[in-house]
Amino acid sequence: MSSRPRVVIVGAGFGGLHAAKRLANVPVDVVMIDRNNFHTFQPLLYQVATAALDSGDIAYQVRGIFHHQANFRFRQGEVVGFDTAAREVLLQGGARVAYDYLVLAAGAVYHDFGTPGVRENAFVLKSLERAGVLRSHILKRFEAAAADGSLVERGALTVVIVGAGPTGVEMAGALVELFDRVLGRDYPELDMRLARVVVVEAGDAVLPPFRERSQRYAERVLRRRGVDVRLGSTVSQVRADAVVLRSGEVIPTQTVVWAAGVRAHPVAEALADDLGTGLERGWRLKVEPDLSLTGHPEVFAVGDVAGAADASGRLLPQVAQVAIQSGKHVARTILRRLQHRPATPFRYHDLGSMAIIGRNAGVAELSPALLGLQLRGFLGWLGWLFLHLVYLPGFRNRFSALFSWAYEYLTFDRHARLILTPRPDTWGGPAAERRAPSTAGDVPADGEPVDEVVA
Repeated sequence: MSSRPRVVIVGAGFGGLHAAKRLANVPVDVVMIDRNNFHTFQPLLYQVATAALDSGDIAYQVRGIFHHQANFRFRQGEVVGFDTAAREVLLQGGARVAYDYLVLAAGAVYHDFGTPGVRENAFVLKSLERAGVLRSHILKRFEAAAADGSLVERGALTVVIVGAGPTGVEMAGALVELFDRVLGRDYPELDMRLARVVVVEAGDAVLPPFRERSQRYAERVLRRRGVDVRLGSTVSQVRADAVVLRSGEVIPTQTVVWAAGVRAHPVAEALADDLGTGLERGWRLKVEPDLSLTGHPEVFAVGDVAGAADASGRLLPQVAQVAIQSGKHVARTILRRLQHRPATPFRYHDLGSMAIIGRNAGVAELSPALLGLQLRGFLGWLGWLFLHLVYLPGFRNRFSALFSWAYEYLTFDRHARLILTPRPDTWGGPAAERRAPSTAGDVPADGEPVDEVVA
């Protein structure tokens, strides 16, 4: 049994991966816990949902990432609580994992803001499984409409996206291309002019994190490509057959994608309850400048679960760059603890923001450290492709994604438009594993459709 300190990392997202990698040459044992045995490249989940990429293109097995890191071990399991007095992580099923240092990197879940019907009837893009379910659901709506044309009037070919941040905008752009260029050929019996993509945004602009010029460009491109953009509109209810706006307008639809905001993963609240501490806005953990929790220098929060603030006191955005940088910082802080050196405060360096609206159309706003460039159109789109290829883990994944993008660009085709719905009466494994996922809404087997466990 090793006598070295044990660092337990909860979550195999961006923050957890980069913390573990930075601990490769530190005299500690690293144990990562996640409910899945793979890392999901979440910025590309919408491309799985819109048939541009296969699920395997954006996922990489965790053990494979750390093949050459001798001090790393992985444990698949679902975290349900903490016993910080005993320094243990509690797993579903009763198992306990001891730690000397704990790094909570559980990520975020979508926040429904108490809107009626969201949990029962809306899809969210926070996991590989859900992206595949959404893709199958959209394609099944087209199959149903092809068999019964009356379903078109009832919203079978209408997708409503709630939220016009990067996820909502990128999803909308990908969907109109899927409808116009791909499904139009697959379903000649359907009038694709009746296929609609509606984006509902409570604010007065799309892409809220971006500058006004980029916002105007993105909105203009969306409208030009046929997206119905509703600014200054809020959703009062999501029904199985429609979205009801606060104004009273009813939009018939059988597909609602909820991209209106996120909150910290529920395990952050479980940790706060065990410690007896409060939470910041968005259910994020209150942290010290070095990202440790008050009174517990051995416990850290990184990424979406950390209530870290910038110099002006504003909470940092819940984006991948914050998770990556905070994960690296915590690894350095643990090393300093072992060396009995004082910790340094976390300083986030904003590298900029990017989003694409579809083929040849993107926006990129780089930080002053990267020359402060603002790119729109083809260059913004190209920059987005390059950056995502760089950060996508695994050579095979990069090659496969690049090939798929090139194939689509040249042929206007998407190879991943498969409807995959397990049949409960099919042989091959325990009944629980053959259970078909819900297609009426984004409802996992555990009955928690929006606050989905991603740790």
